[in-house]
Amino acid sequence: MNPNLSTDRATFVTHLECSMTGERFEADRLHGLSNVGRPLLVRYDLDMVRATTPRALVEARPTDLWRWRELLPVRHTDNIVSLGEIETPLIPIPVAGGPRVLVKDEGRLPTGSFKARGLVMAVSMAKELGVKRIAMPTNGNAGAALAAYATRCGIETIVFCPDDTPEINVREIALQGARVYRVNGLIDDCGAIVAKGAAEGRWFDFSTLKEPYRIEGKKTMGLELAAQFHWKLPDAIFYPTGGGTGLIGMWKAFDELEKLGWIGPERPRMYAVQSSGCAPIVRAFEAGEEHAERWEDAATIAAGIRVPRAVGDFLILRAVRESGGKALAVGDPAIIKAVEQCARKEGLLLCPEGGATLAAYRQALNTGLVDEDETAVLFNCATGLKYPMPAANDAIDKDGLIDFDSL
Repeated sequence: MNPNLSTDRATFVTHLECSMTGERFEADRLHGLSNVGRPLLVRYDLDMVRATTPRALVEARPTDLWRWRELLPVRHTDNIVSLGEIETPLIPIPVAGGPRVLVKDEGRLPTGSFKARGLVMAVSMAKELGVKRIAMPTNGNAGAALAAYATRCGIETIVFCPDDTPEINVREIALQGARVYRVNGLIDDCGAIVAKGAAEGRWFDFSTLKEPYRIEGKKTMGLELAAQFHWKLPDAIFYPTGGGTGLIGMWKAFDELEKLGWIGPERPRMYAVQSSGCAPIVRAFEAGEEHAERWEDAATIAAGIRVPRAVGDFLILRAVRESGGKALAVGDPAIIKAVEQCARKEGLLLCPEGGATLAAYRQALNTGLVDEDETAVLFNCATGLKYPMPAANDAIDKDGLIDFDSL
């Protein structure tokens, strides 16, 4: 727990609301999806926040995730299960092709990915609401974050992942205290197992957007951007989109900040970035659809965005369209090239999903969707250290003749 927080506080949460129908649900009770099977959104008394919390007060606090506590759902700070959630830096990368391109490097967070934002909030609320056992489908990093936070507060955790999930992720999940099982399918196949067990009362379903609080953790990305840009948002955001929780959360954050009077009505163009091997949101966007059909035979090196179907598809598409942005797909060769060039020329090691945003930015620059003089933020969602790297096998024989000129 952040030592700067008091041990108790009144929450500004008023209720939860179905993202599709607007139906209200009582706060401080355990909820999954709404009655029509759609995500629930947390609503706050923003008038009271504005009246009691001047922006300068927030600006004066330590720059961690919990500086935003009036816009977060945890009622009792004793229930916060923190591992030290910092504000992540913005790193300029001239290699992108534009002088005002910045990477928000989420790999600096606990467990090495932005999944920590959503899972610290969801687990803290699970603790507050008395959950004892959780199950989740994962492509890797979400399961690692869940295992870390749930283990820290004594919640039993079971994780299911596709059988080609990177080995380091599977071992990380297991070492941090969860029971982890490989499944011969994709993440939605894992999700079906989780849903069946939840229906039988075996555990609480922590799948993406099937509980309301992961969005609240992820929206802190948008809150941080507003503060880091001195309350004027960037022109464009490129976000690697699988389940899309972070994109949805940021769009919610911007709305809340405007209602508080902390930012104006201007919004970044939101670019939902997918792999061409799994691009259901792109297909739906281009077809003008509100929902995205399942993508069959999904395949990409960017496992974190290999999500054939997203329960919050309509929220992703709504944010992209309202912002004047677009859903973009990039191929694996472009992703690999972007990762290698950023590492070799900028010293910044992107994960494949982060590489996808760099490839998408270049595509957008070349096609005129963004201009060189516009400020663009690319999200690197995890440390590149978790992913396979090219071999480096050059060696020196200490006992032989060394050709120093060739070194």
